[in-house]
Amino acid sequence: MFRELTRKHKKIPESECIELLTKETRGVLAVSGDYGYPYAMPMNHYYSPKDGCIYFHSGKKGHRTDALRRSDKVSFCVYEQGYREEGEWALHVRSVIVFGKIELIEDREEIIRITTPLCHKFTDDEAYIRKEIEENAAATLLLKLIPEHICGKIVIES
Repeated sequence: MFRELTRKHKKIPESECIELLTKETRGVLAVSGDYGYPYAMPMNHYYSPKDGCIYFHSGKKGHRTDALRRSDKVSFCVYEQGYREEGEWALHVRSVIVFGKIELIEDREEIIRITTPLCHKFTDDEAYIRKEIEENAAATLLLKLIPEHICGKIVIES
């Protein structure tokens, strides 16, 4: 059902895809927006090694939430800053695209369980994390992306 890469030699192994999903803090989530237009937005995320799902925190209202209530199908793209091989000017950039379906979660305990490691991607300040979660958990909608297809590639910008 999902397309394979045209340039198969640029494909990266699934282990590198998981590495990028784990270490990178932001990606772009794309949903089917109003009037059939794609709607894509940068999102912080947490990749869970336990279940292989990707989690996002969201408000309970707005364009994204309305779109997800209409259609649970999404794509999510993460890419790194890139690196240069010694002696080269060309930037090497790895990216991952995930296709899947979003499950909306409103259970407060699950929201707290998932947003805690998401916060740890940004800070180890436990007091700050507890305060943020306590103040915002009730207004938070958790988005659980259940991957159906993950594909990554490397591009050398030369």
